[in-house]
Amino acid sequence: MTEFSDRIEQVSISGIREVFEAAGEDAINLGLGQPDFPTPDHVREAAVDAIEAGEADAYTSNKGTRELRDAISAKYDRDYGLTVDPEHVVATAGGSEALHIALEAHVDPGDEVIYPDPGFVSYEALTHIAGGDPKPVPLREDLTMDPATVEEAITDDTAVFVVNSPANPTGAVQSPADMREFARIADEHDVLCLSDEVYEHIVFEGEHRSPLEFAETDNVAVVGACSKTYSMTGWRLGWITASERRIERMLRAHQYGQACATAASQHAAEAALSGPQEPVEEMVGAFEERRDVLLDGLADIGLDCPTPEGAFYAMPRVPEGFVDEVIERGVVVVPGDAFGEHGTGYARISYAVDVETLKEALEIMDDAAQAV
Repeated sequence: MTEFSDRIEQVSISGIREVFEAAGEDAINLGLGQPDFPTPDHVREAAVDAIEAGEADAYTSNKGTRELRDAISAKYDRDYGLTVDPEHVVATAGGSEALHIALEAHVDPGDEVIYPDPGFVSYEALTHIAGGDPKPVPLREDLTMDPATVEEAITDDTAVFVVNSPANPTGAVQSPADMREFARIADEHDVLCLSDEVYEHIVFEGEHRSPLEFAETDNVAVVGACSKTYSMTGWRLGWITASERRIERMLRAHQYGQACATAASQHAAEAALSGPQEPVEEMVGAFEERRDVLLDGLADIGLDCPTPEGAFYAMPRVPEGFVDEVIERGVVVVPGDAFGEHGTGYARISYAVDVETLKEALEIMDDAAQAV
């Protein structure tokens, strides 16, 4: 008799956390995946009002409040002209739980899950937890995921492939043509395209498009969240939308694992989605300025970096020993192989810090590059 499940034994603590713990308390943290802006005032006030009115004391519907799901539905209509039935939405404890219940509902032991490499660390771990077999696929030179590579990787055992745009850790944004192809692949091969769109509004060039726009069947499910767009990582509020039959299965996993998203956070999210969007525009403008400062600085150091078109990460190619040297000198960056085998030789840099801090970090990185 074994003490622990095989599934959990295949999952390790995130390599990102190991990097944080290796750095000193005074280190400049360019490893953190969260905005450094405050949650907008009107969002905080909505939560406070709900608490004071006693509206955050009890369970909500498992799917989430109708008002929040109406706001999510209205958001898809406003942003993309998509019709999303509020009954086909489940509010979750962040985008991470949305990914979790999607895989739990669609993956049997031995089923394959295709995902980008380098890619968000949760894709592999959540696949193992669901009992599935992770199947990472390498990216193009510009760090986008090639639909042709995904299609070639599909077998009779494939249950799900994950699309992430804008992407963590690369900052890459898939083109509309790519998204159309991902929808076609899901339709023709009858596999689920799980589209992780939590960075959807943090785009600098081009535009964010969803495979949901192009799908002709119900083989696309979309994950969204307030975490990045509204600087609400700690509020733990995300959602997933899909067809009725898929939502019903995911709701089963959510119902017993979580019951419902936190009530106060649901009221805050409703205000975020329905209220003024100027704070989002200001934040995105600041991120774009920081990105340009970082790219210029990396070029001056001599590090090649595909231009990130979204999110708030850059992933330059770095020489061997660079990450350790940078951390030793007091700047936290994350080694690329924390995001998969094909991340080896890269480093992920988050520019969710102010420009002056970013410039200070670049000076340290320059010294580190000269030392390796």
